[in-house]
Amino acid sequence: MGTAVGGERSVPRYVQIAEEIVQQIRAGVLKPGDMVPSESDLVDRYNVSGGTIRKAMVEVRASGLVETRHGKGSIVKDRPPVRHRSSDRFRRSLRQDGKAAYLAESEQSGATAKVSVLYIGPMEAPEDAAQRLGVSAGTQVLARRRLYFRNGTPVETATSYLPWDVVKEIPELFAENPGGGGIYARLEDHGHEFSEFVETLQARPASKAEASELALSPGAPVVHLIREARTTEGLVVEVCDTLMAADQFVFEYRIPAAD
Repeated sequence: MGTAVGGERSVPRYVQIAEEIVQQIRAGVLKPGDMVPSESDLVDRYNVSGGTIRKAMVEVRASGLVETRHGKGSIVKDRPPVRHRSSDRFRRSLRQDGKAAYLAESEQSGATAKVSVLYIGPMEAPEDAAQRLGVSAGTQVLARRRLYFRNGTPVETATSYLPWDVVKEIPELFAENPGGGGIYARLEDHGHEFSEFVETLQARPASKAEASELALSPGAPVVHLIREARTTEGLVVEVCDTLMAADQFVFEYRIPAAD
């Protein structure tokens, strides 16, 4: 690595090239099914060595946006966005059919979905989640952290915070697989009937750690979504803090016009 003015480390050339190729894919310049230019083409385009291009392509493949086909080179993967229908994605009928929202949406988009559970257990409630749950910051809650994949690529992280007094008598919520319909179905099984789900969204650039976890380029756009699950008794029984790769989701809302 070189050193920039002021002692800051400059970004290696192969990283710059990889980021440019990834941005071309995300911007649609290179579309699903397109071949990434060959090594010789990239050497000519960027006026660098073949070794630099090979290192750049290692970074591009790590993004999950391309796949390498023997004898053909690298091709841009088909990544149709999941349509996030917030107006009806938490319908009770879906839970009764044993379908959690993300898996149902991925299925409808023709994608292969996978959920990796990163952590389940007690945690001190962060300030924002605590405020939404109506407890003091640092109060013990149950945390469930997951990483969601679509067609093998990470697209979303989510951490649910649930009041300990609510979940301590629901052993399924401490299991990696809480059963058909997910955690909302188990909460309803135990008498917590939902009245509404309230979501707050904010678009922003990903931090370095977030970009790494979601296989994004540094500063790539993400959607930070926080959801409150409210019961008919006026309790918030879950706060879900979610980070989504912005190019992987289309958000759809149905807003009644009547009073």
